[in-house]
Amino acid sequence: MKLARRLNAGLLYLGLRRSSHWDKPTFLDEFFESPLKALVVRLYWILLLLRGSSVKPPPNRPPIKVVCLSDTHGDIVPNVPPGDLLIHAGDLTRGGTSLEIQTQINWLNSLPHTHKVVIAGNHDRYFDIKTRRDVDVNTNARVDLKNIHYLERQSVTLTFKGQRRLNIFGAPDIIGPSGASSTDAFQYDAAHHPWHGAVPRETDILVTHGPPRHHLDLDIGCSGLLVDNWRAKPKLHIFGHIHCARGKQAVWWDSCQLAYENFLSRKMRGPVWDMVPNAQWLDVVNIIVFGISSILWKWVMLGGHAEGGMLINAACQDGNKGKLSTKTPITVEL
Repeated sequence: MKLARRLNAGLLYLGLRRSSHWDKPTFLDEFFESPLKALVVRLYWILLLLRGSSVKPPPNRPPIKVVCLSDTHGDIVPNVPPGDLLIHAGDLTRGGTSLEIQTQINWLNSLPHTHKVVIAGNHDRYFDIKTRRDVDVNTNARVDLKNIHYLERQSVTLTFKGQRRLNIFGAPDIIGPSGASSTDAFQYDAAHHPWHGAVPRETDILVTHGPPRHHLDLDIGCSGLLVDNWRAKPKLHIFGHIHCARGKQAVWWDSCQLAYENFLSRKMRGPVWDMVPNAQWLDVVNIIVFGISSILWKWVMLGGHAEGGMLINAACQDGNKGKLSTKTPITVEL
Protein backbone atom coordinates (compact mmCIF):
# COMPACT_ATOMS: atom_id res chain seq x y z
CA MET A 1 0.00 0.00 0.00
CA LYS A 2 2.81 2.41 0.84
CA LEU A 3 4.47 1.68 -2.50
CA ALA A 4 1.18 2.29 -4.33
CA ARG A 5 0.66 5.59 -2.51
CA ARG A 6 4.21 6.70 -3.30
CA LEU A 7 3.78 5.75 -6.96
CA ASN A 8 0.51 7.65 -7.17
CA ALA A 9 2.10 10.67 -5.47
CA GLY A 10 4.89 10.57 -8.04
CA LEU A 11 2.40 10.43 -10.92
CA LEU A 12 0.52 13.38 -9.41
CA TYR A 13 3.74 15.34 -9.11
CA LEU A 14 4.53 14.67 -12.77
CA GLY A 15 1.03 15.71 -13.82
CA LEU A 16 0.18 12.21 -15.07
CA ARG A 17 -2.78 11.83 -12.71
CA ARG A 18 -5.37 14.44 -11.76
CA SER A 19 -5.39 15.70 -8.19
CA SER A 20 -9.19 15.81 -7.78
CA HIS A 21 -12.40 14.85 -9.54
CA TRP A 22 -12.88 18.54 -10.43
CA ASP A 23 -9.92 18.30 -12.84
CA LYS A 24 -10.04 16.90 -16.34
CA PRO A 25 -8.83 13.27 -16.31
CA THR A 26 -5.44 12.47 -17.80
CA PHE A 27 -4.74 9.57 -20.15
CA LEU A 28 -3.63 7.44 -17.19
CA ASP A 29 -6.78 8.36 -15.24
CA GLU A 30 -8.91 7.19 -18.15
CA PHE A 31 -6.85 4.02 -18.64
CA PHE A 32 -7.01 2.93 -15.01
CA GLU A 33 -10.73 3.64 -14.78
CA SER A 34 -11.71 2.01 -18.08
CA PRO A 35 -10.05 1.96 -21.51
CA LEU A 36 -13.41 0.90 -22.91
CA LYS A 37 -15.03 4.06 -21.53
CA ALA A 38 -12.30 6.25 -23.04
CA LEU A 39 -12.96 4.65 -26.43
CA VAL A 40 -16.76 4.88 -26.18
CA VAL A 41 -16.77 8.55 -25.18
CA ARG A 42 -14.65 9.44 -28.22
CA LEU A 43 -16.74 7.22 -30.50
CA TYR A 44 -19.93 8.90 -29.28
CA TRP A 45 -18.56 12.38 -30.01
CA ILE A 46 -17.70 11.23 -33.56
CA LEU A 47 -21.25 9.93 -34.02
CA LEU A 48 -22.64 13.27 -32.83
CA LEU A 49 -20.38 15.13 -35.25
CA LEU A 50 -21.56 12.98 -38.16
CA ARG A 51 -25.20 13.53 -37.25
CA GLY A 52 -24.89 17.28 -37.77
CA SER A 53 -26.61 20.14 -35.98
CA SER A 54 -29.25 19.20 -33.41
CA VAL A 55 -30.71 22.72 -33.20
CA LYS A 56 -31.22 25.36 -35.86
CA PRO A 57 -33.47 28.37 -36.40
CA PRO A 58 -36.87 27.69 -38.00
CA PRO A 59 -37.02 28.42 -41.75
CA ASN A 60 -38.08 31.90 -42.82
CA ARG A 61 -37.87 33.21 -39.25
CA PRO A 62 -35.19 35.50 -37.80
CA PRO A 63 -32.65 33.55 -35.72
CA ILE A 64 -32.21 34.28 -32.02
CA LYS A 65 -28.57 34.44 -30.95
CA VAL A 66 -28.04 33.19 -27.39
CA VAL A 67 -24.80 34.13 -25.59
CA CYS A 68 -23.88 31.84 -22.68
CA LEU A 69 -21.91 32.71 -19.54
CA SER A 70 -21.31 30.99 -16.22
CA ASP A 71 -18.81 30.99 -13.37
CA THR A 72 -17.41 34.46 -13.89
CA HIS A 73 -16.60 34.56 -10.14
CA GLY A 74 -16.43 38.34 -9.95
CA ASP A 75 -14.39 38.78 -13.12
CA ILE A 76 -15.46 40.90 -16.09
CA VAL A 77 -15.39 38.90 -19.32
CA PRO A 78 -13.80 41.21 -21.93
CA ASN A 79 -14.95 39.51 -25.13
CA VAL A 80 -18.70 38.91 -24.73
CA PRO A 81 -20.19 38.56 -28.24
CA PRO A 82 -23.28 40.58 -29.17
CA GLY A 83 -26.58 38.76 -29.34
CA ASP A 84 -30.30 38.77 -28.64
CA LEU A 85 -30.26 36.87 -25.33
CA LEU A 86 -27.54 36.80 -22.67
CA ILE A 87 -27.72 34.02 -20.07
CA HIS A 88 -25.57 33.71 -16.97
CA ALA A 89 -25.84 30.28 -15.32
CA GLY A 90 -24.61 31.23 -11.85
CA ASP A 91 -21.53 31.78 -9.72
CA LEU A 92 -21.35 35.44 -10.55
CA THR A 93 -19.10 35.89 -7.50
CA ARG A 94 -16.61 34.18 -5.22
CA GLY A 95 -17.78 35.42 -1.82
CA GLY A 96 -21.45 35.90 -2.59
CA THR A 97 -21.99 39.28 -0.90
CA SER A 98 -24.56 41.75 -2.17
CA LEU A 99 -21.78 44.17 -3.12
CA GLU A 100 -20.02 41.54 -5.28
CA ILE A 101 -23.29 40.54 -6.91
CA GLN A 102 -24.26 44.16 -7.58
CA THR A 103 -20.95 44.73 -9.34
CA GLN A 104 -21.63 41.80 -11.66
CA ILE A 105 -25.24 42.89 -12.24
CA ASN A 106 -24.06 46.39 -13.17
CA TRP A 107 -21.62 44.93 -15.70
CA LEU A 108 -24.18 42.55 -17.23
CA ASN A 109 -26.76 45.33 -17.41
CA SER A 110 -24.30 47.47 -19.39
CA LEU A 111 -24.06 44.89 -22.18
CA PRO A 112 -26.14 45.54 -25.33
CA HIS A 113 -28.16 42.30 -25.49
CA THR A 114 -31.94 42.64 -25.88
CA HIS A 115 -32.74 40.38 -22.93
CA LYS A 116 -30.60 39.15 -20.04
CA VAL A 117 -31.35 36.20 -17.73
CA VAL A 118 -29.39 35.31 -14.57
CA ILE A 119 -29.59 32.52 -12.00
CA ALA A 120 -27.55 32.07 -8.84
CA GLY A 121 -24.79 29.55 -8.23
CA ASN A 122 -23.53 27.95 -5.05
CA HIS A 123 -21.09 30.87 -4.50
CA ASP A 124 -23.84 33.50 -4.77
CA ARG A 125 -24.86 33.28 -1.12
CA TYR A 126 -26.86 36.52 -1.00
CA PHE A 127 -29.68 34.94 -3.04
CA ASP A 128 -30.16 32.05 -0.56
CA ILE A 129 -31.49 33.38 2.75
CA LYS A 130 -30.16 30.27 4.56
CA THR A 131 -26.56 31.03 3.56
CA ARG A 132 -26.63 34.84 3.30
CA ARG A 133 -23.53 36.36 4.84
CA ASP A 134 -23.74 38.28 8.12
CA VAL A 135 -22.62 41.52 6.47
CA ASP A 136 -25.75 41.42 4.28
CA VAL A 137 -28.12 40.20 7.00
CA ASN A 138 -27.02 42.83 9.51
CA THR A 139 -27.35 45.70 7.03
CA ASN A 140 -30.53 44.40 5.36
CA ALA A 141 -28.68 44.73 2.04
CA ARG A 142 -30.56 44.75 -1.26
CA VAL A 143 -29.46 44.09 -4.84
CA ASP A 144 -30.83 46.18 -7.70
CA LEU A 145 -31.39 43.75 -10.57
CA LYS A 146 -32.03 46.61 -13.00
CA ASN A 147 -33.36 45.22 -16.32
CA ILE A 148 -32.12 41.69 -15.70
CA HIS A 149 -34.48 38.72 -15.27
CA TYR A 150 -33.40 36.77 -12.17
CA LEU A 151 -34.91 33.27 -12.10
CA GLU A 152 -35.14 31.11 -9.01
CA ARG A 153 -37.21 28.02 -9.82
CA GLN A 154 -39.43 30.03 -12.15
CA SER A 155 -40.02 30.79 -15.82
CA VAL A 156 -40.10 33.85 -18.01
CA THR A 157 -41.35 34.18 -21.59
CA LEU A 158 -39.40 36.67 -23.70
CA THR A 159 -40.29 38.15 -27.09
CA PHE A 160 -37.69 38.70 -29.82
CA LYS A 161 -37.61 40.05 -33.36
CA GLY A 162 -40.22 38.62 -35.69
CA GLN A 163 -42.46 38.12 -32.64
CA ARG A 164 -40.61 34.94 -31.79
CA ARG A 165 -40.93 33.85 -28.18
CA LEU A 166 -38.81 31.68 -25.92
CA ASN A 167 -39.83 30.21 -22.60
CA ILE A 168 -36.90 30.08 -20.15
CA PHE A 169 -36.87 28.21 -16.83
CA GLY A 170 -34.07 28.81 -14.35
CA ALA A 171 -33.15 27.10 -11.08
CA PRO A 172 -29.97 27.45 -8.97
CA ASP A 173 -30.11 24.13 -7.07
CA ILE A 174 -26.83 22.22 -6.99
CA ILE A 175 -25.55 18.94 -5.53
CA GLY A 176 -23.58 19.51 -2.35
CA PRO A 177 -23.34 18.83 1.39
CA SER A 178 -26.82 20.12 2.19
CA GLY A 179 -27.71 20.91 5.78
CA ALA A 180 -26.32 22.98 8.58
CA SER A 181 -22.72 22.21 7.63
CA SER A 182 -23.06 23.76 4.19
CA THR A 183 -21.95 27.36 3.64
CA ASP A 184 -22.70 27.35 -0.10
CA ALA A 185 -26.07 28.36 -1.53
CA PHE A 186 -28.92 26.18 -2.82
CA GLN A 187 -27.34 22.83 -1.92
CA TYR A 188 -29.16 19.49 -2.01
CA ASP A 189 -28.23 15.90 -1.39
CA ALA A 190 -28.01 13.87 -4.61
CA ALA A 191 -30.32 11.19 -3.21
CA HIS A 192 -33.03 13.79 -2.52
CA HIS A 193 -32.90 15.98 -5.60
CA PRO A 194 -35.54 18.65 -6.40
CA TRP A 195 -36.02 17.78 -10.08
CA HIS A 196 -39.08 15.50 -9.94
CA GLY A 197 -41.12 17.17 -12.68
CA ALA A 198 -39.67 20.59 -11.82
CA VAL A 199 -38.94 21.70 -15.39
CA PRO A 200 -42.11 22.76 -17.26
CA ARG A 201 -42.69 20.84 -20.49
CA GLU A 202 -43.05 24.07 -22.47
CA THR A 203 -39.48 25.10 -21.59
CA ASP A 204 -37.36 26.10 -24.59
CA ILE A 205 -34.25 26.98 -22.57
CA LEU A 206 -33.37 25.41 -19.23
CA VAL A 207 -30.79 27.21 -17.08
CA THR A 208 -29.28 25.46 -14.06
CA HIS A 209 -26.00 25.96 -12.27
CA GLY A 210 -25.05 22.28 -12.19
CA PRO A 211 -24.91 19.83 -15.12
CA PRO A 212 -26.96 16.72 -15.77
CA ARG A 213 -25.22 13.40 -15.27
CA HIS A 214 -23.02 12.01 -18.08
CA HIS A 215 -22.84 15.20 -20.14
CA LEU A 216 -20.07 17.82 -19.77
CA ASP A 217 -19.92 17.00 -16.04
CA LEU A 218 -16.74 14.93 -15.37
CA ASP A 219 -19.18 12.26 -14.11
CA ILE A 220 -20.31 14.31 -11.11
CA GLY A 221 -23.54 15.77 -12.49
CA CYS A 222 -27.07 15.06 -11.26
CA SER A 223 -28.95 11.94 -12.42
CA GLY A 224 -32.27 13.45 -11.36
CA LEU A 225 -31.66 16.49 -13.54
CA LEU A 226 -30.90 14.22 -16.49
CA VAL A 227 -34.22 12.41 -15.99
CA ASP A 228 -36.11 15.71 -16.02
CA ASN A 229 -34.23 16.71 -19.17
CA TRP A 230 -35.58 13.59 -20.87
CA ARG A 231 -39.09 14.53 -19.76
CA ALA A 232 -39.01 18.19 -20.82
CA LYS A 233 -36.54 17.98 -23.74
CA PRO A 234 -35.59 21.68 -23.87
CA LYS A 235 -33.92 23.03 -27.01
CA LEU A 236 -31.04 24.36 -24.86
CA HIS A 237 -29.81 23.47 -21.41
CA ILE A 238 -27.21 25.95 -20.17
CA PHE A 239 -25.18 25.31 -17.01
CA GLY A 240 -21.68 25.59 -15.57
CA HIS A 241 -20.11 24.72 -12.17
CA ILE A 242 -17.67 22.14 -13.58
CA HIS A 243 -15.05 24.48 -15.02
CA CYS A 244 -12.93 21.78 -16.70
CA ALA A 245 -15.91 20.37 -18.61
CA ARG A 246 -16.63 23.56 -20.57
CA GLY A 247 -18.10 22.98 -24.04
CA LYS A 248 -21.26 22.06 -25.89
CA GLN A 249 -22.81 18.75 -26.84
CA ALA A 250 -25.76 17.77 -29.01
CA VAL A 251 -28.55 15.67 -27.51
CA TRP A 252 -31.13 13.76 -29.51
CA TRP A 253 -33.25 12.04 -26.82
CA ASP A 254 -33.14 8.78 -28.73
CA SER A 255 -31.98 5.16 -28.42
CA CYS A 256 -28.34 5.98 -29.20
CA GLN A 257 -28.16 8.57 -26.42
CA LEU A 258 -29.95 6.23 -24.02
CA ALA A 259 -27.47 3.40 -24.72
CA TYR A 260 -24.60 5.85 -24.14
CA GLU A 261 -26.02 6.99 -20.81
CA ASN A 262 -26.71 3.38 -19.77
CA PHE A 263 -23.08 2.55 -20.50
CA LEU A 264 -21.77 5.46 -18.42
CA SER A 265 -24.11 4.65 -15.54
CA ARG A 266 -22.49 1.24 -15.03
CA LYS A 267 -19.55 0.72 -12.69
CA MET A 268 -16.30 0.97 -14.63
CA ARG A 269 -14.24 -2.22 -14.42
CA GLY A 270 -10.65 -1.16 -15.12
CA PRO A 271 -8.22 -2.20 -17.88
CA VAL A 272 -8.24 -5.94 -17.09
CA TRP A 273 -11.93 -6.64 -16.54
CA ASP A 274 -12.90 -4.48 -19.51
CA MET A 275 -11.67 -7.34 -21.70
CA VAL A 276 -14.07 -9.83 -20.11
CA PRO A 277 -17.53 -9.92 -21.77
CA ASN A 278 -20.10 -8.02 -19.71
CA ALA A 279 -23.26 -5.91 -20.01
CA GLN A 280 -21.23 -2.87 -21.08
CA TRP A 281 -20.37 -4.61 -24.33
CA LEU A 282 -24.07 -4.77 -25.23
CA ASP A 283 -24.35 -1.04 -24.55
CA VAL A 284 -21.45 -0.42 -26.92
CA VAL A 285 -23.12 -2.49 -29.65
CA ASN A 286 -26.35 -0.52 -29.18
CA ILE A 287 -24.49 2.81 -29.36
CA ILE A 288 -22.86 1.78 -32.65
CA VAL A 289 -26.01 0.29 -34.21
CA PHE A 290 -28.35 3.12 -33.22
CA GLY A 291 -25.72 5.75 -34.03
CA ILE A 292 -25.06 4.42 -37.54
CA SER A 293 -28.81 4.03 -38.15
CA SER A 294 -29.40 7.66 -37.26
CA ILE A 295 -26.61 8.81 -39.57
CA LEU A 296 -27.95 6.72 -42.46
CA TRP A 297 -31.46 8.06 -41.88
CA LYS A 298 -30.21 11.63 -42.05
CA TRP A 299 -27.69 11.46 -44.91
CA VAL A 300 -28.63 8.43 -47.04
CA MET A 301 -32.36 7.90 -46.58
CA LEU A 302 -33.01 11.65 -46.58
CA GLY A 303 -34.74 11.53 -43.25
CA GLY A 304 -34.30 15.25 -42.76
CA HIS A 305 -33.58 17.20 -39.62
CA ALA A 306 -34.58 15.40 -36.42
CA GLU A 307 -35.63 17.37 -33.36
CA GLY A 308 -32.87 17.51 -30.79
CA GLY A 309 -31.30 19.88 -28.32
CA MET A 310 -27.99 21.26 -27.12
CA LEU A 311 -26.25 21.08 -23.75
CA ILE A 312 -23.84 23.94 -22.99
CA ASN A 313 -21.37 24.10 -20.12
CA ALA A 314 -20.70 27.83 -20.25
CA ALA A 315 -18.05 28.08 -17.50
CA CYS A 316 -15.83 31.11 -18.14
CA GLN A 317 -13.00 30.08 -15.81
CA ASP A 318 -9.74 28.61 -17.09
CA GLY A 319 -10.25 25.25 -15.43
CA ASN A 320 -9.48 25.47 -11.71
CA LYS A 321 -6.69 28.03 -12.05
CA GLY A 322 -8.70 30.85 -10.48
CA LYS A 323 -8.66 33.08 -13.56
CA LEU A 324 -10.77 33.69 -16.64
CA SER A 325 -10.36 31.63 -19.78
CA THR A 326 -9.24 33.47 -22.90
CA LYS A 327 -11.82 31.56 -24.95
CA THR A 328 -14.77 33.47 -26.36
CA PRO A 329 -18.07 32.69 -24.61
CA ILE A 330 -20.16 30.02 -26.30
CA THR A 331 -23.03 31.17 -28.54
CA VAL A 332 -25.78 29.32 -30.36
CA GLU A 333 -28.62 30.35 -32.71
CA LEU A 334 -32.18 29.15 -32.22
